Amino acid sequence: MSIWSRLIGRKKPGTPAERSSSVGETEAGPASGTGDVAPKAFEVAASVRTDVGCVRESNEDSATFTRPKDAQTLAAKGVLALVADGMGGCSGGEIASAMAVNSVPRTYYASELRPHEALKEAFEKVNQEIFAAAASDPELAGMGTTGVALAISGNQAFAAYVGDSRLYLIRAGRIYLMTQDHSVVNDMVCKGLLTPEEARNHEDRNVLFRSLGGRPEVEVSTWDAPLELRDDDRFLLCSDGLHDLVEDSEILTTVLSQDNDSSPLNLIQMAKHRGGYDNVTVALIHVHSGNGLPAADAKATREIRIPS
Repeated sequence: MSIWSRLIGRKKPGTPAERSSSVGETEAGPASGTGDVAPKAFEVAASVRTDVGCVRESNEDSATFTRPKDAQTLAAKGVLALVADGMGGCSGGEIASAMAVNSVPRTYYASELRPHEALKEAFEKVNQEIFAAAASDPELAGMGTTGVALAISGNQAFAAYVGDSRLYLIRAGRIYLMTQDHSVVNDMVCKGLLTPEEARNHEDRNVLFRSLGGRPEVEVSTWDAPLELRDDDRFLLCSDGLHDLVEDSEILTTVLSQDNDSSPLNLIQMAKHRGGYDNVTVALIHVHSGNGLPAADAKATREIRIPS
């Protein structure tokens, strides 16, 4: 489905947020500056799974879901999910992705900026940290990682990404790709040199022109506006070990037909049954109202541009 998507946003009065059980969840303490306090309109459940796959000896993917313990921090910055797919060096990929999932939440929650600016700041900071670490150790030369992050605060979602790990939105029975791969092949698709079908099986489909740690500075892609949430929205973050082998339509069917904990595991098994030649990581975030009431009247339809 096109990355230019007409999405309807709904607002709903705030309701108390309760802690939902999840896999791979961490907690963040108070932020030094929290800005305006946003209403907590939705509850959020998360399931995070990663697997080494069928071929690789080590897992260079990392993922995390963070829900702050501090009520003020939770109200201001919400929850944060992140998937990172490392690359390069002797053990550099594993180190780079681990640095991303540790550094990004810490910087994000400590920032005094609003969520979309804080995400960008966090990506820029970890890019510098990974680049410096690679430059200081010859065995880590060339290491880097992809990164895709989703922050949910109040009635809104925010995203930042670098590389080819993806973020999908599943809403009202449809699936939307909410990021654009920073890959050579996807650039060729955008220029009309390849069809999406040709790109899917192209030998250079995993060659990136942008990563965290590859250069001293990085251009971080973010949405040009926050996404207004709707009850029962689902967000799926994944590494290319999943989306290389599992079609978007299959992701949609699996998520809609299974519960939040089962879906990531079964998607990973699907990729492994098809070769599992890369590490596979899936984070599924389910947004739902806490009181069982329908969301408020929908706001006007608007168009969101997903930047390259």
